[in-house]
Amino acid sequence: MVRRAWQRMLSGRRLDLLDPTPFDIEVEDIAHGLAFVARWNGQTVGDWPYSVAEHSLLVEEIFGATAPDPTTRWRLAALLHDAPEYVIGDMISPVKTVLGEGYGALDARLAAAVHLRFGLPATLPREVKAAIKKADRISAWLEATRIAGFSVAEADRIFGRPPDGVLAGLVLRLRPPMETRAAFLRRHSELAE
Repeated sequence: MVRRAWQRMLSGRRLDLLDPTPFDIEVEDIAHGLAFVARWNGQTVGDWPYSVAEHSLLVEEIFGATAPDPTTRWRLAALLHDAPEYVIGDMISPVKTVLGEGYGALDARLAAAVHLRFGLPATLPREVKAAIKKADRISAWLEATRIAGFSVAEADRIFGRPPDGVLAGLVLRLRPPMETRAAFLRRHSELAE
């Protein structure tokens, strides 16, 4: 029996997980997939799961408010920071730790293909990646304390306390996947112009 290492996308593209190419990546597939992937393994309050697409929109917003150089190009990178999860799903950090380097290599291959597809460097500059990671951790702290059942002390210990003033005005949205997909596509279109 031949082992399959590719995924058929709704666009009709066939994405090879072992050798992904930018030609097989479509933003519509990313938006659709991420809108249906639940963060926190679905262990959040609310009538809808908190999706990776919602998280990505929030991280891009936080990045825009906190990064030293939040150019449109790097904001696009922030929006796409979890794009590989449209095909491999969102794994909580403890699972990633157990899986080790294999998961990280798969994620990196997919991220490089996504970046190239949308005109970004395959590997982001270190300072940009660090600023996106900072925004990601702020988002994780907010999600953990508001919808995932973590105490503030626990979130402080795991994710680090967000700097004063950063959380002002930030809103966590839990909405139907198709609304989230549309919001993700709108934001991508704004940043890609």
